Amino acid sequence: MTCINRRDLGLLVLRVGTGAVLAAHGSQKLGGCLGGGGIEGTTAAMEAMGFHPPKHSAMAAGLGEAGGGVLLALGLATPAAGAAAAGTMAGAVAVHAPAGFFATGGGYEYPAFLGFAAAAIGVTGAGRYSLDHATGHVLDRPWVVALAFAGSALAAASVVGRRAKGQTPAGNEQDDEGA
Repeated sequence: MTCINRRDLGLLVLRVGTGAVLAAHGSQKLGGCLGGGGIEGTTAAMEAMGFHPPKHSAMAAGLGEAGGGVLLALGLATPAAGAAAAGTMAGAVAVHAPAGFFATGGGYEYPAFLGFAAAAIGVTGAGRYSLDHATGHVLDRPWVVALAFAGSALAAASVVGRRAKGQTPAGNEQDDEGA
């Protein structure tokens, strides 16, 4: 009889919990499920937050959360799932950062926590109770970890940087004709 490994059981609980929360948020963005605005509402929100192009940003955020969340919960392609979710949460952190740290004041506490949890799972691996383990870790190799996190970091930096570049401080705006 095989003993239950507490470390692997803990990873399963963390993966399923984190993945479910991310998948629920992504479902709100993509399909309007669970009280969300769907892709149209998310596109409008992305535009208001300064993400361009807004529809592509809405799709990327929804897919990063929903897809990354489902894959994390299943423990499949865990490095890519963790990296995608963490990169998506970096964008959310950038939006909430001006409000400070704590979520009670609209700060970035919650998306930062989800991003760190997803990244930790992606780096650590899914554990024994996962589809990655069942498939011989075909999609969970050291090079996948490095490639997934490097790609996610570059994409997040590009998106957040483009958003920041598009935002100008109040009073320093110039119209296109005067520039």
